Amino acid sequence: MHLSTVDTPTGPLTLVADDAGALRGAGFGSAAGLLARLGTPAVRQRSDLGAITQAVRAYLAGDLTALDELPVEQPGGPFMQQAWKVLRTVPPGHPISYADLAARAGSPRAVRAAGQACARNVIAPVVPCHRVVRTDSSLGGYAYGLPVKRWLLDHESGSLRLTRPDQRS
Repeated sequence: MHLSTVDTPTGPLTLVADDAGALRGAGFGSAAGLLARLGTPAVRQRSDLGAITQAVRAYLAGDLTALDELPVEQPGGPFMQQAWKVLRTVPPGHPISYADLAARAGSPRAVRAAGQACARNVIAPVVPCHRVVRTDSSLGGYAYGLPVKRWLLDHESGSLRLTRPDQRS
């Protein structure tokens, strides 16, 4: 496994890829936090992960579809795999509800399972669980904090603020 970190307006984004170039983990904050979530103790630090790093930088620069074709792989049961696949089809700037995610994943009554799929996603923002909100349009939760989720949603909707999320009043 290979690890690299990209600076973002919300802080560091740690990326973990396998030898074949599939993204196995991505998360905001410390590398140690992501590695703990992944259960992956042995990684080689790299300054760049090639196409993955390029896609992340393009996304941050405004190409909101730059992450769409990155290969990803994470462990999870059939419903989670389907929910993560569905998440990758949700267009930037058009969040859906947890109920919508459950329905699109084939189990309309599995709203809590849809929430769990978001919570267990270890490849954020490439598998864009930040695009899922509550039915009343409130943010709900996010593993990396609501200010990061808000920044990502603002970035994708074109209402991006120039301050970092931790500097907002």
